Amino acid sequence: MSVVLALGAAVVFGSADFLGGLASRRRAALAVAFGTQLAGFVALLVALPFLPPATVTPRDLLLGALGGLFGSSGVVLLFRCLARGPMSVVAPVAALTASVVPILAGLVQGERPGAAAVAGIAVALVAVVLITREGDEVAVTGERARADVRVVATALAAGALFGLFFVCLHGTGDDAGLYPLVGARLASIPFLALLITTRGGNLREAVTGRGLPTVVVSGVLDMTANILYLVALRHGLLAVVSALTGLYPAATVLLAQTVLDERMRRTQVAGLAVAAVAATLVAV
Repeated sequence: MSVVLALGAAVVFGSADFLGGLASRRRAALAVAFGTQLAGFVALLVALPFLPPATVTPRDLLLGALGGLFGSSGVVLLFRCLARGPMSVVAPVAALTASVVPILAGLVQGERPGAAAVAGIAVALVAVVLITREGDEVAVTGERARADVRVVATALAAGALFGLFFVCLHGTGDDAGLYPLVGARLASIPFLALLITTRGGNLREAVTGRGLPTVVVSGVLDMTANILYLVALRHGLLAVVSALTGLYPAATVLLAQTVLDERMRRTQVAGLAVAAVAATLVAV
């Protein structure tokens, strides 16, 4: 069950990031992040009445809120990177630290996956590295190289923030339902609104105007992926769920290749094949 949910989260996360990155090429990344967080929160509030009762504690909400601050900061950084660099490179780079942080946290907390799962986690990380390979024609000197280094460093930071968000969700109680995600949005939305207003932006413009449908769909998909991930954590180990969810760049890369005509390198194709092997190993 946890394997299916984690893989589902990976596909939906990758799709949401692609759309968010696409919107960020037309609008400010901060405005897109605010719009996606708000759209996802509305979708969550619509779904809550139809779900079974939950027992939520202040600790669950606080961990959710802390995770929301980490996650929303990561979203802003990621969307900026996706707007400036090739999506087929940025997404896998961010996924690397997004996977490593919770995997290490799970091991530190005493999780001991089986031999096949450990092998699957290692293979999943190899897959992410392969998908990340950009090719020989990327400039390595001058302004382009410096820009590439900044984008990669920012993507790694975004992934680490996502990883901390996942760790916070893991710390919430099994009976809390989806309410940790409510806590996350109650923290992230005001936080992003404050950033927009302090930087001279307009909140109304952030939720209207060009590209709004793309922002809304991205936000709903992102919330759907968060729900799948949280439910997967209820049924599986943090290290395993995070490793599988970390395969989400496969969806982003495929969409970038199809919609934006970004070329996929041989190593990236090999990475997608290795990702399938990783999923199989973890599922054993």
